[in-house]
Amino acid sequence: MIRVAWPWMACLLPLPLLGYRLRRAAKPSGSALYLPFAGPLSAREAASGVSRPSRMLFGAAWIALVLAAMRPQWLGPPEPSATSGRRIILAVDVSGSMATEDMAGGESRLQVVRQVAGDFIEHRRGDRIGLILFGTHAYIQAPLTTDLNTVHRFLDQAVVGIAGTQTAIGDAIGLAIKRLTASPGYGRGAHQAVMILLTDGGNDAGVVPPIEAARLAAEEGLRIYTIGVGAAVRQGPFGFATGNTDLDVHLLRQIASITGGEFFRATDRSALEQVYRQIDRLAPAPGRKQWLRPVDEWFVWPLALALLLSIPAAWIGSPAWA
Repeated sequence: MIRVAWPWMACLLPLPLLGYRLRRAAKPSGSALYLPFAGPLSAREAASGVSRPSRMLFGAAWIALVLAAMRPQWLGPPEPSATSGRRIILAVDVSGSMATEDMAGGESRLQVVRQVAGDFIEHRRGDRIGLILFGTHAYIQAPLTTDLNTVHRFLDQAVVGIAGTQTAIGDAIGLAIKRLTASPGYGRGAHQAVMILLTDGGNDAGVVPPIEAARLAAEEGLRIYTIGVGAAVRQGPFGFATGNTDLDVHLLRQIASITGGEFFRATDRSALEQVYRQIDRLAPAPGRKQWLRPVDEWFVWPLALALLLSIPAAWIGSPAWA
């Protein structure tokens, strides 16, 4: 179906005719310089004027320009667009230890998190995603939005140490609660939102105790899934343990339990991908649909026609051609 977005632009159609009718001849005033050879030239130009074909072409070009300004559009058939209204906050640890290269393939922990979490973001069509980066401090990198491409880009730009070298888990949860309660239409209870918290350490910074933050999150309806990142602890030579020995598994389990979420352990890329697949099943998008009609802008065609018509109109109307 064809639709005109700005029909009021049609009021511009009579503008050239009005300008032609209301124009006034210039009246000589003051002194002038007499040029004897200019008489025949001015008489020739007055006699030639603008030819009829040129006027017709310029008129057609003006009509095409006004039509382009009216923004003709083609509305496609309605298409279902699934949406859940689910609010998901992704909290990513960017402390100094996230640069440790103990994941499969020699990649750092943050590199793997960026890649796998980015894939998770792209598959959450219909949801609103927010991004929190935390280290010594926590801050909002992207507010809750349906613009998943922007959130993905901000996640790719995250670098180790940008928020400090320590880990403030409680502050990250508190910031998520603050942003959620301030968002329009958010109500308390009934697990209205989901938070995915990825970290490779324990809480050693910040002003908000993680357990108190978790209890407040449960009251506000924020379910937290905690993911411990880093290589599994192994017994190395000479009795020394290797792997991620700083991870506070007990704390992460408590946070998940208090809020009704779950704790996951991600030791490599495949394990982290499996965690996200499981979270996607635990927090599925409801089947409610919205119907949208795709819109194609057609203004470019009359605009191109106006350009093509103006070329011969200017050429025919030139004195050299006449």
